[in-house]
Amino acid sequence: MIDTSGHHLVYGVLQDCLTGETLPDTDDERVRQGLARLLTEQLGYERTELEPRQTIDTCYNGIAVQTRIELTVRVGGRRLFIVRYGPGSLVTRETAAVAAARVLDPDYRIPFAVVTNGRDAELLETGRGRVLATGMDCIPDRRRAEVLAQDCEFAPYADPGLRDKALRILNTFDREVCCAGGSCAPAAGE
Repeated sequence: MIDTSGHHLVYGVLQDCLTGETLPDTDDERVRQGLARLLTEQLGYERTELEPRQTIDTCYNGIAVQTRIELTVRVGGRRLFIVRYGPGSLVTRETAAVAAARVLDPDYRIPFAVVTNGRDAELLETGRGRVLATGMDCIPDRRRAEVLAQDCEFAPYADPGLRDKALRILNTFDREVCCAGGSCAPAAGE
């Protein structure tokens, strides 16, 4: 039975392919699971190299926002890139993805970010926020990721002003606004 009482259609539950956790079965979660399967089954990553559902909490002007990073990919023990999913235009997600990659890890700026709507993707470098490649095939496979990791600088992103700017970007860009005009809390597991 489909639950239509909330903001998202819920078809039931599904098992997370990485953790086995039971999650609400929504259209968005199906895309997220497809991304995780793409990384493990086609691009060669081990499940242990993927961290699902990382979050960054911000609060500015009394508005609390939780930013969700669908997947964080580790290579050689370091986070090399994040994957952010959202339906629609990719260009509208670039700034927030770069900001999230800059502040998620307290020890260094994660060098790359991938934004995807499930049908298209962009690979961004997070130093300057430039788009390096487009298309679903721009998501680095495991072998390419090893090469990228060797050439990356895992530099601290410690400047308090720059960190604050990135957190403010997340607070603004990732605020969930319901189609009814107000804020809506994401459903459990969303």
